[in-house]
Amino acid sequence: MFKVGSKYGDILTMLLVVLIVVILGIVGYFGYDIYNKNTKTANAQTAMAEFEEATKSVKKKKVTNTVGETENAENTDNTETEIVERENVPEAPTPETTTETDSETTEEPKKVMYEGYEMLGKINIPKTKCEYPILSEVTKHSIEVAVAVLYGPGLNEPGNTVIVGHNYRNGMFFSNNKKLTKGDMVYITSATETVGYEIYNIYQTSPDDAEYMRRDTGGAREISLSTCTDDSSARLIIWAREKAQ
Repeated sequence: MFKVGSKYGDILTMLLVVLIVVILGIVGYFGYDIYNKNTKTANAQTAMAEFEEATKSVKKKKVTNTVGETENAENTDNTETEIVERENVPEAPTPETTTETDSETTEEPKKVMYEGYEMLGKINIPKTKCEYPILSEVTKHSIEVAVAVLYGPGLNEPGNTVIVGHNYRNGMFFSNNKKLTKGDMVYITSATETVGYEIYNIYQTSPDDAEYMRRDTGGAREISLSTCTDDSSARLIIWAREKAQ
């Protein structure tokens, strides 16, 4: 009886050890994921602040906000432009068009690098609290630390600019793009301006489909956001056009 009991005791001890190892592994995985997310978010915030500082002296053009009005993004004290989400605010009349003068600053912005890549600007999606640098090229590393331009004329240029980001299913980058709906806003800040884009098309397609990248916008400024679905079997594509003034 003693030997049988010892045998079962050894089995229970082994099972307990395995259970402890599994629990430690799970805790370690999620702990690292949280640490990694917080670190990348902090680094991204620092880079975006540096970008704002580097482009602060460059003439800011017009910003389209969530209620469709247009504001001049250049403050008289030359401070950063703050995008404020407006709710339950009556739509203001469209302001008169102003003529830009030659006295406004038009100097070239300082180039900002992030993780070895040129930072072209930043993306802000208020609904999902997504705010990250936009990098100049798509590589394995670049989209592990930010989002990046894959195709198109460039940020806030006429035509369709494609921006890709990972879906890590943890809230980072484009993980929450599936929560976006038609009418939601996406803000793209380049070195010279911030432009609001309104989502008008959302669909899934195969990973090999690139037709949407080359679509004709008729000279309008548009963006496409591309990421994987949660099961990585398809691509979630979002089209957005510049908000009408």
